[in-house]
Amino acid sequence: MTIIKYAAAAVAILLAVGTTAAVAQTTPAAPPAVAAPAKPATATANAAKAATTKAAKTPKASKPAAPRTEKSLKCSADATAKGLKGKPRKSFMAKCKKAP
Repeated sequence: MTIIKYAAAAVAILLAVGTTAAVAQTTPAAPPAVAAPAKPATATANAAKAATTKAAKTPKASKPAAPRTEKSLKCSADATAKGLKGKPRKSFMAKCKKAP
């Protein structure tokens, strides 16, 4: 009889632990949805206008880059050979391209 009591107690403990683990892993229920207060008609119109304005300001697709000229490639190679970077390279390239 004692063995049955211990077995019953062990089953009860296992069920309690298993149930607790299952409950702990469930996600909580979603909070109830709260209705937003109604906006005046002018606010809705202003929001629609702002949305169209933002859509109009989106950047356009850039044009594909034009192929580089022989002169541009030569100036770039010279700038690289001289180890120029940043602003000095930019000014060198501008002067090089303008030179005859």
